[in-house]
Amino acid sequence: MKTKLWLGVGSAVLLGSAFNTNPDNQIASAFFSASPAYAQEAEGGEGGEGGGANLVTSYALNSTDPEAFKYDATPQIDAYIELVRNSYAKSAQGTGALKDAIDALITDPTDSKLAAARKAWVEARPAYLVTEAYRFYDGPIEDVEGQINAWPMNEAAIDYVVGDAKAGIINASTDPLTIDMIIKANQVNDEADVTTGWHAIEFLLWGQDLSVDGPGNRPVSDFVAGTPANDRRRTYLGLVAEQLDRDVSSLRDEWMEEDGYAAKFKALAPREAIGRVMNGMAILAGFEFMSARLAVALDSGDQEDEHSCFSDTTHQDFVYDLAGIKAVWTGDGAGKERKGFDELVRSIDKPTADNVDALLADAQTKIAALGDPWDKVLAADPSSPERKAAEDAVVALQALGKGLTEAGAKLGVLVLIPAS
Repeated sequence: MKTKLWLGVGSAVLLGSAFNTNPDNQIASAFFSASPAYAQEAEGGEGGEGGGANLVTSYALNSTDPEAFKYDATPQIDAYIELVRNSYAKSAQGTGALKDAIDALITDPTDSKLAAARKAWVEARPAYLVTEAYRFYDGPIEDVEGQINAWPMNEAAIDYVVGDAKAGIINASTDPLTIDMIIKANQVNDEADVTTGWHAIEFLLWGQDLSVDGPGNRPVSDFVAGTPANDRRRTYLGLVAEQLDRDVSSLRDEWMEEDGYAAKFKALAPREAIGRVMNGMAILAGFEFMSARLAVALDSGDQEDEHSCFSDTTHQDFVYDLAGIKAVWTGDGAGKERKGFDELVRSIDKPTADNVDALLADAQTKIAALGDPWDKVLAADPSSPERKAAEDAVVALQALGKGLTEAGAKLGVLVLIPAS
């Protein structure tokens, strides 16, 4: 099957004949497929990176069996909260270290300081990537996600590119640079006009990636003070690095503070909380990762559709996104009281839990086998082993999304994966 056909397969969710959706689930009719057994919900793609409006008013499914869904998920919900707290705290440590490295580069622009800032960016990414399993259910991340991790990006919205030395806010504007101005410009005219976050910083540190054999190679001379463009570039980089750290730290605080989102999450009815957890995993696996990050790029063959194209670290993105899903499923990273949703599902229906375990292991194997750097895979012949391995990974992630959907149904919660 050609890659482009995967984009048409879709991933609308089979809810299962044993369950009926709660009549309070008001999903906009425009997002239902023709079959009443399927439902799908609109979610923002990677260009917008903020997720769409969550149209689900209740994740709890009804059942004809009055004894259905009588289980205690308190240990799993508590462990999930602890996992999220730990993950955002670790991510904030990484963005803090990145900010410090960028401050050092701006203060004293040398090749070694530029290399150190790039290293800090690469090392900070994994801790953030695992948190992407906590998206897609209107948690606090949705308020800032488009400001943190939006992509793909039009580099010319920020700085010079091949063919246009005067492009972007840095070169084409003389307005005083403030973080408010930069944030207001983020995706204002086009969703690809990204001006903040991980990938804006990545572009400023590496520059355009014009080679299939390595990352971008921006010279350190771009950060030496003394010219209008360099001075603005230095200011811009410092501002967006500080804002990224502030945004990630705000997520950490939301999950830490007694009156923050964690308290609201814990106060939800159990299946409303579980519905959010299961949707976070399933949508990341079966839509965001499978389609927006893998299949779309395979279909276009364009490295502009590569997630971390400037640094050539996209394979790392894939590995740690999947690691985040696994951590939620198994409870790994939640501290001593490790209680995963695998255990909860297994207590209700062992074959379903075993199936997700197998699908997750298969997806990890397929992702580990992907070529690196990713832009070499995109440039490979469609019939090459590299492309075949990537298409196998697409299939594995789609299957994992379906398996998590079925696990959600066993727990009595609605899981909606958008059509690709």
